[in-house]
Amino acid sequence: MVDLRTTTTLALARAVVRAHALLGDPAAQLFGRSARRDPYPVYERVRASGTLPGSRLGVRITASHRVCSQLVRDQRFGTVPASALSPADSTVHVDGRRLVNPVEESFLSRNPPEHTRLRKLVAPFFTPRALRGQTPVVEHVVEEFLDEIGDRPTFDLIGDFAARVPVRVITDLLGVPDADHASFARWGAALVGALDGVRTAGEMRALHEGLREFDAFLTDLVEQRGRTPGDDVVSALVAVDDLAADDLIATTELLLVAGFETTVNLIGNAARAVMAHDDVRAKLLDDPAYAEAVVEETLRFDPPVQYTARSPLERVEVEGVELAPDTPVVLLLAAANRDPEVFAEPRRFDPGRSDGREHLAFSAGIHYCLGANLARMEAAAALRGLFRRYPRLRIDGRVRMRPSGIIRGAARVPVRA
Repeated sequence: MVDLRTTTTLALARAVVRAHALLGDPAAQLFGRSARRDPYPVYERVRASGTLPGSRLGVRITASHRVCSQLVRDQRFGTVPASALSPADSTVHVDGRRLVNPVEESFLSRNPPEHTRLRKLVAPFFTPRALRGQTPVVEHVVEEFLDEIGDRPTFDLIGDFAARVPVRVITDLLGVPDADHASFARWGAALVGALDGVRTAGEMRALHEGLREFDAFLTDLVEQRGRTPGDDVVSALVAVDDLAADDLIATTELLLVAGFETTVNLIGNAARAVMAHDDVRAKLLDDPAYAEAVVEETLRFDPPVQYTARSPLERVEVEGVELAPDTPVVLLLAAANRDPEVFAEPRRFDPGRSDGREHLAFSAGIHYCLGANLARMEAAAALRGLFRRYPRLRIDGRVRMRPSGIIRGAARVPVRA
């Protein structure tokens, strides 16, 4: 349960953030809800404040491509879990057992050597070689859901299509039977909301409930795979003798959530970009292979993951600033992707640019996104199928954005075919 003390603590923290935002603190403006529909003006204010400006919230922040690229690769820096950005304890217990939080306790938030050990267990399933035969499978999934939409004149791009494709793909890959995309979407939304650090009692309750349901589902799945193993990722993890139960659950939950949450938003952001640029649409309709370039430019221009955080494991100097150990540094990856020192005309959506792959949408270094190849493949297949089926697709109503700062995408996009 979320008690009165937690509710009060969260309310006071929001009041502090709002006060600092009103005083012009760019980090406070970033963490406030007003920036979530369009954070890019805030990023430019951060850029104008210097390479590594400080904040009254006790963090450093950067919009520099050079600094972001350096710090995600620098092993003197470790990851910063979401709990470090939240004033309240989000731990969940059921029947006296603490539930695993995949955001906090998987290799996503671990540093070497634990990060290395856990990532190595699942990395072979996501190599280009391992995914080579997945393209026809993904294309079949895309066509299946487009067939379900059929001749309907209007539909929700996210709920009816973009959210369904990656759920099916990742659950099939991990060996999850009869996956209910609505349940996964609910669990994913709760966990993604916690990525920013829990801000409200409602978010805390959603996180608690999502973790309870997800834990029950995964515990049952692991037991099934222990009895009847298959040729899938979960079965492979269950077969690892020295893998702790919490690590098994955290890794599986992470792969499931990360496997569809970011890709849902990549598909949605890319489709919205195509609908907003007639020249891009025309090239895509003329050459379906152009979808790969559109996806890559979407990753630069409006990536699903907007920022991450690191903190030094020892005293470090960066850009002339001395950072004490454990000082959080917020790395604005989406702002780095629009750094004019690296990208010409960075505010222009241009799939033909030659420097597009210099983006940091998938981070870099040891924490480079494990599912990057799969996400690119799914998004390109989704764009090809969607606009081949509905070449005149357009937005038809109000787009509702997701209430997350770290994960950027639309929750609902009404479209007309």
